[in-house]
Amino acid sequence: VQLQASGGGLVQAGVSLRLSCAASGRTFSSYAMGWFRQAPGKEREFVAAITWSDASAVYADSVKGRFTISRVNAKNTVYLQMSSLKPEDTAVYYCAASPLAYGRSYRLMDEYAYWGQGTLVTVSS
Repeated sequence: VQLQASGGGLVQAGVSLRLSCAASGRTFSSYAMGWFRQAPGKEREFVAAITWSDASAVYADSVKGRFTISRVNAKNTVYLQMSSLKPEDTAVYYCAASPLAYGRSYRLMDEYAYWGQGTLVTVSS
């Protein structure tokens, strides 16, 4: 699986931005998809993940209620809709794919086998 993230940019606090991650391969629906981010000088952290449908999405507490993850399996694409952006959301955002497996939380980097190249989101105050 190859992943290509896009949609990052420089925005002001309070606005919305949507990231996209396009995946190659015919078995996209067999993977859970996640978004992680890494701020300057910090470790990469979990943001959101989704398994088969929007009903099975999970979020980090820091973004819950502001970010929404979704996927369109027919387009092999996962989205991260970010609203009410804050300066502390500034980071490189990475999408990742994890083979679906029982018992996974999909919050851990080690659960993901494939990673995209990242897209930079900068939120100014």
